[in-house]
Amino acid sequence: MNEARYIYCITRGKEKIILGNIGIEGNEVYTISCQNLCAVVHNCPAEPYKSEDKEVMKTWVMVHQKVVDIALERFGTVLPLGFDTIIKGEEGIASDENIKKWLKDDYETLLQKLIKFKDRAEFGVQIFWDPKVIGKELMENNQEINKLSEEIKSKSKGLAYMYKQKLENLLKKEMEVEAERYFKDFYERIKRCVDEIKVEKTKNLEEDKQMLLNLSCLLFKEKSKILGEELEEINNLKGFFVRFTGPWPPYSFV
Repeated sequence: MNEARYIYCITRGKEKIILGNIGIEGNEVYTISCQNLCAVVHNCPAEPYKSEDKEVMKTWVMVHQKVVDIALERFGTVLPLGFDTIIKGEEGIASDENIKKWLKDDYETLLQKLIKFKDRAEFGVQIFWDPKVIGKELMENNQEINKLSEEIKSKSKGLAYMYKQKLENLLKKEMEVEAERYFKDFYERIKRCVDEIKVEKTKNLEEDKQMLLNLSCLLFKEKSKILGEELEEINNLKGFFVRFTGPWPPYSFV
């Protein structure tokens, strides 16, 4: 069996609903239901979507996200699936029946998740610092670093080089201590504002800034203002920058 179904998300619904030709490569998107759960899908070959062209891949991922957003607006609560989630048929079982079997077998688990995520959304929080600004602050306020920095001025060229190496190592160590301290502080402040929190891998997105925290947060949409106010306080700290995104479907928590 070569025909399969590409799944965007799971939601509630008993009837087949056609959402139109809004899917990847203009495919018609519709729902397959079992009991009062349904999968939002389009028909596809039983193989992954792949391309050597990064722009094509990027477009596919963006369309996937758009369909999930449309489903979220239409149905209220959805369980989003990752890009390229495909269910195919097996011997004697068509792909549609395979989806219905999954919805039936995992009915309680899927239903509980839909209840859990009702009126909740995922928000992304990324906090950066400027190492140059933080390093300068340490140079001025840390007695040991300040003392070493002053001593360099009175040393000969050879000794000054050794002292600079020592200073750089000490500054690096203190920066690591500061990074850990700020991570714990910011994490606890954000945690108080959300229902669930997941620590994601940090990424170096900008040359002059270093990412300290990369968090996925789950909370009621109406509480996002409280989180936003906390993040605004952090953003106003000297040398710190905050990126706050959302609301998104709860990808990180499904």
